[in-house]
Amino acid sequence: MRIVMLGTGAYAVPLLAELYASAHEVVGVFTRPETKKNKKGIICPSPVRARADQEAAKVFSPPDINTVSSHALLSNLQPDLFIVCDYGQILSPETLSLASYGGLNLHASLLPKYRGAAPIHWAIYHGESQTGNTVIQMNAGVDAGPILAQQTTQIGSTETTVDLESRLATMGSVLILETMERMTRGTLDPITQNQGEMTRAPKLQKKDGQIDWTRSAIEISNQIRAMTPWPKSFTYYCANSGLPLRIIVDNASVRPVKSLSERDNSGYPGRVLIDELDDLSVQTGDGVLAINRLQPAGKRILTAAEFLRGYRVNAGSRFANSSG
Repeated sequence: MRIVMLGTGAYAVPLLAELYASAHEVVGVFTRPETKKNKKGIICPSPVRARADQEAAKVFSPPDINTVSSHALLSNLQPDLFIVCDYGQILSPETLSLASYGGLNLHASLLPKYRGAAPIHWAIYHGESQTGNTVIQMNAGVDAGPILAQQTTQIGSTETTVDLESRLATMGSVLILETMERMTRGTLDPITQNQGEMTRAPKLQKKDGQIDWTRSAIEISNQIRAMTPWPKSFTYYCANSGLPLRIIVDNASVRPVKSLSERDNSGYPGRVLIDELDDLSVQTGDGVLAINRLQPAGKRILTAAEFLRGYRVNAGSRFANSSG
């Protein structure tokens, strides 16, 4: 089949590579316009564009895929099928009609759960034990089309969004090719999504990374894993004197309760617990969180031991929910 691939982020890269390695013909690649810049102010290509450039592919980056000019580009490619993955814009019914078989979308969740832009982040944030990939036949809704195929995987207890995205991307690229094969054989059995089981995975905002120490240690640990690499989880360190210091928590884990005082959650959340060398533990609303790596504003990432020595942390220190 003549394939037009629409994708932008890293999740779509293994799929694009598999399409190039398959018997199908990738006649064009569409990716969202680049906006990210490196430290030198140079605009960086999207992960999909960087991979497509290796194939000397026809790559297009229209601001809006649903315009007359974009439709002309797509029509000229004479596609049999659109493959959409981590693209960043909804395709209108008019756009989908330009391919003989419409469009297949690879989505990183077990639909109808976690429809939206950030399914991997929110699955980890909410402490899900498993997730997966879903291939749908695209329609006018957001991740709402009939389910054509699904695959499931467990979420590791220490996996971050980056880790899980990499695994799901590799798995999903195989699932799409299997679905395309079944499509050509006419053996697909579409399943309508159960709207009653639908949950949302909205686009992340910076405020989603702010730590609330009244939540449990498990919930905060999940948040830290979920908000990697962006927006990252942050808090404010308050010493006995001086202004609160913004801190990014890079890595943390739930610490087993070691003493009767730690079993008593009546101590205020955010209180620093120091009872042994190199251990930076914090009282939460339920349980204790061990901070393993953290980054003070304007500084490099530090280990807990380095932070304890450099900032003279003591039992009167605390982490706060805000800078106020």
